[in-house]
Amino acid sequence: MCGRFAQQRPASELAEIFGAEPLDDLDARFNVAPTDPALVVAQRDERRAIVAWSWGLVPHWTVAGAANAGPRRQPPFNARAETLERSPLFREAFQRRRCIVPVDAFYEWRRSEGSRVPHAIRRADGRPLALAGLWAGARLPSGEIHRTFTIVTTRPNETMAPLHDRMPVVLPDDAWERWLDVRRPADGELRALLEPDDSVALAIYPVAPLVNNVRNDGPELLAPLVGA
Repeated sequence: MCGRFAQQRPASELAEIFGAEPLDDLDARFNVAPTDPALVVAQRDERRAIVAWSWGLVPHWTVAGAANAGPRRQPPFNARAETLERSPLFREAFQRRRCIVPVDAFYEWRRSEGSRVPHAIRRADGRPLALAGLWAGARLPSGEIHRTFTIVTTRPNETMAPLHDRMPVVLPDDAWERWLDVRRPADGELRALLEPDDSVALAIYPVAPLVNNVRNDGPELLAPLVGA
């Protein structure tokens, strides 16, 4: 799974990396949590754009029935790659609304001697990780269009396997255009991108438990744990 990530680059820098137009921007964040806004790369009409959407997928049909649905549940912030095409929640988005979530690192926890030790996972060459995402738009009762996203997860690759049994789908550079091009059908080439892959080298290291509290934020959260 993927439940926290860091996103410190401004929209202008992400726009250069991903060949997109920066339509929105946000302050640097080092502890983004579900329901928080974050920058994503999406194909909007004929242009690729950097936009700020909320983390946790809210399809339009879930909003329509929300008034009588009882207590609100947290929207899904991860989508399992193995069931995308069977899930009513993700099937349409996989076919028609794919995005990239650029992150500087994501966090995962390893249990050690009765405690859970957070680890940061970054791209070894220092560039942002391009995580596969899906998005949705829903019209709220106020009339506002609320756009949200989720991160697709898969089985771990060889690097991640010792740490956790799931990981985000990390898209290599040459797959960005294919993932964002929703004019092409979800074929075998696209499905192959959802398989565990080691072509993007990862660096993994323990960090301080500051990241455990969503109220903590700042570059110190990504600093390697001293003495680890």
